Amino acid sequence: MVHTSMEGSLFEPTLYIVKGMCILDNEGNRILAKYYDKNILTTTKEQKAFEKNLFNKTHRANAEIIMLDGLTCVYKSNVDLFFYVMGSSHENELILQSVLNALYESVSILLRRNVEKRVIMDNLDSVMLTFDEICDGGVILDSDPTSIVGRAALRTEDVPLGEQTVAQVLQSAKEQLKWSLLK
Repeated sequence: MVHTSMEGSLFEPTLYIVKGMCILDNEGNRILAKYYDKNILTTTKEQKAFEKNLFNKTHRANAEIIMLDGLTCVYKSNVDLFFYVMGSSHENELILQSVLNALYESVSILLRRNVEKRVIMDNLDSVMLTFDEICDGGVILDSDPTSIVGRAALRTEDVPLGEQTVAQVLQSAKEQLKWSLLK
């Protein structure tokens, strides 16, 4: 199926649907962002300016979608975080919304429903893996939160001590110490 624009020109069907995904805090600062289209928002400065503008337009709004700088942006807010998924202006909003829902639900499951800035920062590695499991280079790989989390969750308890990274060993030690203090 070939899409047509208002002017009558044709858009070739493509798998490269997602132009970017990001999570911003309640002040509009970047927590995590990933952009997939090399032709738009090419520099970090452009990306951060776009994110600031996006946040300013959406943080008080009660909608779920906005057209900004030629991009269709769907978003969701929670406590002190804003989740965004961007696609081209002619992209199907329902597909972008399903990616956003997959992102939010995956992060929510991953963080045991404790979706807030501090917890995301503590688990940033797993959240980065979640981004990668959902979308690769703009192509949607998966939209089922359970399967995404199954692949993105870092399982330190299953990995032998000799194969764990220093961060994983420290995290495991922290967990053990926390549980011993709670007993």
